[in-house]
Amino acid sequence: MGYRLSKTDGDKLFALWSKKGDLFAPVRMEGEGCFSDTDVIRYGNVSSPEEIEWETKSDYSFKEAFLPVNETLFYFTEDRTGVPKEKEKEILIFLRACDFHAVKRLDQIYLHNGGEDFYYKRLRDKAKFILMPCSGTCDSGFCASMGTNRCECYDSYMSLEGDEIILDIQDEQLKLWGKEVLEHIEETAVVPDFAEENKEYVTLPKNLSNHSFSLELWKEYGDRCIGCGRCNFVCPTCTCFTMQDIFYRDNGNVGERRRVWASCQVDGFTDMAGGHSYRKDQGERMRFKVMHKIYDFEKRFGYPMCVGCGRCDDVCPEYISYSNCINRLGKEEQNHEK
Repeated sequence: MGYRLSKTDGDKLFALWSKKGDLFAPVRMEGEGCFSDTDVIRYGNVSSPEEIEWETKSDYSFKEAFLPVNETLFYFTEDRTGVPKEKEKEILIFLRACDFHAVKRLDQIYLHNGGEDFYYKRLRDKAKFILMPCSGTCDSGFCASMGTNRCECYDSYMSLEGDEIILDIQDEQLKLWGKEVLEHIEETAVVPDFAEENKEYVTLPKNLSNHSFSLELWKEYGDRCIGCGRCNFVCPTCTCFTMQDIFYRDNGNVGERRRVWASCQVDGFTDMAGGHSYRKDQGERMRFKVMHKIYDFEKRFGYPMCVGCGRCDDVCPEYISYSNCINRLGKEEQNHEK
């Protein structure tokens, strides 16, 4: 069961939730796109439903609001270290079904892949996810092919229909925070909107042979890729990072260690001591990324890493289509088997 809220009640609910947590959602940032007079949709702090971009998929995923681009792991002096204080407030993140499934992938990497990541765990425990509707399909997404177009176990669902807010809350804490508003509203049935089909369709290849690793298509993509790493940074499931030690100017023995987002597509990512480096060729990096997303991860955990959001296709300056690459890989494998 859910609720239908007026605009006034919706604003009151946001005000109540904002006292308990920071609200992050897709926001249209006018004139801040890559080109002159273009917009970009990124995650930002919101205080009302009207600030949220409900219709268009965000150019960057929820990850930038959930996993800091630069995160301080600890501070150090000459003789001691200290961990940064934990966030006091909860984090409420608005996202769509494909991104909701991406949370499962992040949990798999940070929480269920050996020991728990301390920093991720304490942030994850404070996070609540509010599902947004997908009444239609975006141009580049292929979530239906990946089985990530629907989800059930959300903390809350919210959509904007005219002057009304459609709300379903499964998390008891969210209900308690909004009790002042919700206790005066009659409950009603709410059915979330999901994208049932996409313009893009992808067929994941099964049982890839060693032949797949030496296909000519990797060289073709490698000749086009410029190694900017934008595909990794907009991806909701990429988790690679690098470490940086920052030394303060007033005392060279004092500073902090940070982990910073990194990309398997950029120069230097696989550099090792002694001047060694794996995957120097851009085609090899493309192969590594694709195989990891649709083959290696599934072989280890039982489901693919990719959620089919299509952001990598949208952001690539060389118009390299990840979805097309997957389909080509499957066809090449079929031809090889014949």
